[in-house]
Amino acid sequence: MKIIIVGAGQVGGTLAENLVGENNEISVVDIDAEKLRNLQDKMDLQVVTGQGYYPEVLRNAGGEDADMVIAVTSDDATNMITCQICSSLFNTHKKIARIRSNQVLKHSQALFHKKHIPVDHVIAPEQLVTRDIARLIDYPGALQVLEFAEGKVSLVAVKAYYGGLLVGHALSTLKDHIPNVDTRVAAIYRNGKPIRPLGTTVIEADDEVFFIAASIHIRAVMNELQKLEPAYKRIMIAGGGNIGAGLARILEKNHQVKLIERNSKRAEKLTSELNETLVFQGDSSDQELLTEENIEQFDVFIAVTNDDEANIMSSLLAKRLGVRKTMVLIQRDAYIDLVHGSTIDIAISPQQATISALLTHVRRGTIDNVYSLRGGAAEAIEIVAKGDEKSSKVVGRAIKSIKLPPGTTIGAIVRGSEVLIAHSNTLIREEDHVILFLVNKKYISDVEKLFQVSAIYF
Repeated sequence: MKIIIVGAGQVGGTLAENLVGENNEISVVDIDAEKLRNLQDKMDLQVVTGQGYYPEVLRNAGGEDADMVIAVTSDDATNMITCQICSSLFNTHKKIARIRSNQVLKHSQALFHKKHIPVDHVIAPEQLVTRDIARLIDYPGALQVLEFAEGKVSLVAVKAYYGGLLVGHALSTLKDHIPNVDTRVAAIYRNGKPIRPLGTTVIEADDEVFFIAASIHIRAVMNELQKLEPAYKRIMIAGGGNIGAGLARILEKNHQVKLIERNSKRAEKLTSELNETLVFQGDSSDQELLTEENIEQFDVFIAVTNDDEANIMSSLLAKRLGVRKTMVLIQRDAYIDLVHGSTIDIAISPQQATISALLTHVRRGTIDNVYSLRGGAAEAIEIVAKGDEKSSKVVGRAIKSIKLPPGTTIGAIVRGSEVLIAHSNTLIREEDHVILFLVNKKYISDVEKLFQVSAIYF
């Protein structure tokens, strides 16, 4: 596939890294020649220096025969115009734009179609991050909560702690502990490295465990791996930008929410817009302010300003002052690695959320959902099985007879409204939504080929 990525920032660079080497021809366009040189030094791709919406720049990047353009610059207007140029001049088949402004997003249905602005898929990072944090609030103790098949199935990452019923026991005993709940452990990471989950595998404290289950059973399974945390009630948000404000709107319905915003005009605006949230103007890293607001009585402190350093420092301070849990928005990958294993509980990367959404539209075949995990090394995907026993390598076959790529696990199958946790004798049928976990994303093309329908089908 020939793909033009416009924007060589963190999202564009990470996306290129995910796609290069997967039988794709990648061209990256940016006005910053140094960024492009750095990408070309690391990867086998074409780079073009210039403004992303200039026709000749796009032509030089391969616009005349590109299958897809992905515009992910920091400027919404550039991204939209780029898609318009590619549609009008090159008739590019698929056009994806990153849009951050709520002023644009609230009119997206009227704006984004062929008659107006020809963007096929809109990626809104702030909305994605807000959704991800809200899921974490719903499941106290989870490190990640990923939904598939319209929320019927979830893949959840948790850290195993002493006190968890399954810690110190083999995975095969899980059924004895919760006989009425079917679940599957898709992956285990021990000391940062993946180990293959077998029935004889003993769960150890500090293991990072990815399990898949029907969403209604998540809490029951989490209880086996760690002492189940009480529900979050009191939440403090640092930062009143799009993410902080959006999160407050969602959470204020069922939680007590306080929001700290540095800018006085923005704080005043949020006070009039939010119904139940108490908004304070101030510095979230001010110890006196946090003490006055009784931070030690809060369940969660969520730092989502646009300043990584401020988010990290205010969260460390809140933790030291007694808040139960901290969640931190971090843009820079290096900082995520830095806080991993520290007193900060959860680091949230808007880049990873954006990449996951983009990959859903880039992957070949009938893939409905893609989540990029563990810094892009692993992936979880939802793919729809097509064809019949003659034209498909998976339809009509039991899971044990399917030759999966190394480190790949089928965790669950959604058949209509029914959730089937995958076992060796489980048969895959046409139109099943199959949920897979790939420890190594380099095998994604093998999975795509496995689910392809042969010419016999036609």
